[in-house]
Amino acid sequence: MPRRPAGTLQWMDLTSPHAEELRAFYAAVVGWKSTPLDMGGYEDHCMAPPGGGDPQAGICHARGSNAGQPGGWIPYVMVDDLDASIAEAERLGGEAATAVRGDAATGRFAVIRDPHGNTLALYEDPGPVELAKEEGERTG
Repeated sequence: MPRRPAGTLQWMDLTSPHAEELRAFYAAVVGWKSTPLDMGGYEDHCMAPPGGGDPQAGICHARGSNAGQPGGWIPYVMVDDLDASIAEAERLGGEAATAVRGDAATGRFAVIRDPHGNTLALYEDPGPVELAKEEGERTG
């Protein structure tokens, strides 16, 4: 899969203590189809367009690895260098709202808070070159 350019929307997540209610709400309101995602003891939901296709959003329980996520919808935007983007956000008066999660093989992300308190997730995709190299190391 080709890497999306920096600045483009990658994903959206909604984290809530009422994930099941909101999954049903958005399925009814916008027609999203839900696919459960096992989180080890409970399920979050990947939401896909009604006609099929790749999921576009996640509706997540505010527990487990998402316990510290800010509430509300959080868009994930592509960046070329996650660490540099976080540093720039902090230099401009923002802050990291979560620790960096993920890894170099599958992608890394973190939520930032801008100087006015709004949240946005930054996502660094490893891209096809890094993924191909990682696959070669596992099989070679």
